[in-house]
Amino acid sequence: MDADASHAEPVAKRVVLVGNPNVGKTTLFNRLCGLRNKTSNFPGTTQDARTGHVRHADAHLTDLPGIYSLEIDSSESAICRGVLAGTTAPGGEVVAAPDAVCVVVDATNIPRNLVLVAEAARRMLPMVVALNRVDVARKRGIHADEDVLAETLGVPVVVCSARTGEGLDDLARAMTKAAIPKDTPAPGMDGAEAWADRVSVAMGAADQGEASASLTDRLDHAFTHPLLGLGVFIAIMGAVFWTIFRLAAFPMDWIDGVFGNLAGTVEASLPAGILTDLLANGVIAGVGATVIFLPQIVILFFLIALLEDTGYLARASFVMDRVLRPFGMPGQAFVPLLSSHACALPGIMACRSIPDRRERLAAILVAPFMSCTARIPVYVMLTGLLFADSAAKAALAFMGCYALGIFAGLVSSLIARRTILRGPSVPMAMELPTYTLPSVKRAAAEAAERGWLFLRKAGTVILAISIVLWWMSAYPKTAESQDLIDARAAVPNARITFRIPGDADAYHEKVLAAHERVAELERVHSIDSVRNSFAGKVGQAVEPIFAPMGADWRLSIGIVTSFAAREVFVSTMAVVIAGEDDAEAEGVLDEIASATRDNGTLLFYPAAAWALLVYYVLAMQCLPTLAVTAREAGGAKWALLQLAWMGGLAYVAGVAVFQVMVLAS
Repeated sequence: MDADASHAEPVAKRVVLVGNPNVGKTTLFNRLCGLRNKTSNFPGTTQDARTGHVRHADAHLTDLPGIYSLEIDSSESAICRGVLAGTTAPGGEVVAAPDAVCVVVDATNIPRNLVLVAEAARRMLPMVVALNRVDVARKRGIHADEDVLAETLGVPVVVCSARTGEGLDDLARAMTKAAIPKDTPAPGMDGAEAWADRVSVAMGAADQGEASASLTDRLDHAFTHPLLGLGVFIAIMGAVFWTIFRLAAFPMDWIDGVFGNLAGTVEASLPAGILTDLLANGVIAGVGATVIFLPQIVILFFLIALLEDTGYLARASFVMDRVLRPFGMPGQAFVPLLSSHACALPGIMACRSIPDRRERLAAILVAPFMSCTARIPVYVMLTGLLFADSAAKAALAFMGCYALGIFAGLVSSLIARRTILRGPSVPMAMELPTYTLPSVKRAAAEAAERGWLFLRKAGTVILAISIVLWWMSAYPKTAESQDLIDARAAVPNARITFRIPGDADAYHEKVLAAHERVAELERVHSIDSVRNSFAGKVGQAVEPIFAPMGADWRLSIGIVTSFAAREVFVSTMAVVIAGEDDAEAEGVLDEIASATRDNGTLLFYPAAAWALLVYYVLAMQCLPTLAVTAREAGGAKWALLQLAWMGGLAYVAGVAVFQVMVLAS
């Protein structure tokens, strides 16, 4: 038998992509497989795996998490080791060793990347090396002889560029002809020193040239400077979130209008009854409550993907590491925490970028402390009630809410890292990638994928919650009073008087009075309906719990219903107090501001309003966030811990604020 018979080139059916972070591995995967790919998690983890079929080749490709080494102690490295050993596979896939490994190497930094090549070669699997980003390397005067590298390493080496498409067809063909590296020692076997010598020879075959990096050095000096870098970061992130809120407002208004019209059409087209109520106020309202946040999430991930492509996010993480490290979180946590100011759901999902598990859990647990857009209606109403005659003071209190949330999140992270998540902080080590022009196409694909994941994961939960909340608020039905029935009957009678000769002004006054009488009795009926509903009964039952922070049964109903979503508090107050479901309707806010308790005092007197404001800054009142926390953290226990800590802290702080203000008054 020929000596090379044992190295015959098998047809690769299942190929895995491995490589260092920032080598263009995922971009390469997208170019090879197109945008029609599937994303799933490895069992028991939050690590993504994209799978797809290579176009123009008989190969099924899986994109593994980026790693610097197969041997270090990290969840990403453990996953890659398990996949190569045939003991781990993404959800739904058969557990088996891959037919081939494609190691993606950055052509602008070949020597450092060859460490991972050597570790992959020792797994004794058919292998091919993709020398990616050759277009950038050439511009920087970096050249490598792929034939020499292939001869030295004993595996096919293909030069390519995921950005331009150069060499991708050759790489696809090479995947089906991958070879087991010759004379490679398996882990634990002798000959490791000989392989190290071969890698050294391969490094010598990589001519790194004399490329000038003066511009890169100057940019890095600015972007990573302790003060200037922080200022640049604040400016860029401020621009990002200004863009999000500015651009997202238009599609959010459009979505709100579409679902509002759809609900109205259903109510007008179907006969009144439980099915119509369920469809209009349960299902449609629930789907609308989910979809309305989609524009913010898609724009956020699109902009983050663009920043990541440029190479700036790595510099930003380096700068913020100095700020967050004393509180037990790394620099990679800042973007997720900043994202949580739009919505905690994508913020928690973005925590996947944090390498260390303890630090990742800390960021997930405290992300909901950041004041998201759902809290804004509550902040606006309560600060407006507290400072009705001073817009400047209201704005200052509004900003204080954001500051309090950030402070609570940092302190909570510090406490968690000193107790349940105790452990050494992992030094932040990362390669600063080369500055490049961002790929709009890749960013759009990333944003679309993240948006779909949001709808799929959170949408079903929000829909279920909305249906339950609708049922609790609508049932049991309260019969209409005889006065309301008589008042409705009086409206057409008032119109009949038009046929009787008389004063036209008196006719109009009579019709107007009849309509006003109906509207007033309908408001009373709405309030009675809420009081007697299941939600109302729950509010009355829990009133003793929230009384120490100044809440009566009506405020308690608002607190209970807003556990599904914080912004529900405002609409609940509108219904309970004014009998309207729109808090922005004319006169509703005035009625809320002037509402009184049974003892004649204002419902929202200062001590109670301040206590509620502090409570809503700190409380975990978003069940979809809890569902996403359970998914991303790896178990319901973390979501329950998050709920208990944030809820307990909010309650204690609210009670303390109320009691201190009462004693001081």
